Amino acid sequence: MDFRYGHVSIRVLDLEKSLKFYVGELGMEETRRKDYPNDFCLVFLSDKRKNFELELTYNYGREEKYEIGNGFAHIAFYVPNLEKAHDEFEKKGYKVTDYMGLKGDKPGYFFVTDPDGYDIEIIREKK
Repeated sequence: MDFRYGHVSIRVLDLEKSLKFYVGELGMEETRRKDYPNDFCLVFLSDKRKNFELELTYNYGREEKYEIGNGFAHIAFYVPNLEKAHDEFEKKGYKVTDYMGLKGDKPGYFFVTDPDGYDIEIIREKK
């Protein structure tokens, strides 16, 4: 069998805030949208290289935040300038962690929290 990656889906409370974060801040591009008025809307996003898709699922009429659960860990993105990304997220008021590194490694990543509380790992791109 030949499996290929499909997408990851997350539920979002405010579609516009989520699009501002993923498209505006992370540079993703909307690849398609499936809208079922008064029910739900699916917005598919991809990085510029089309390596993967993230599906934002927006349910019309929902007012309470989603529970992320304790099984979900995070979504990760690579960036060429880690320090610049960290500074920009901080300046814009996003919750960001200090720089981190695995045991024995120099700090090479941090986490930023998206509008729905999902942890997004930002990793220094290796050259």
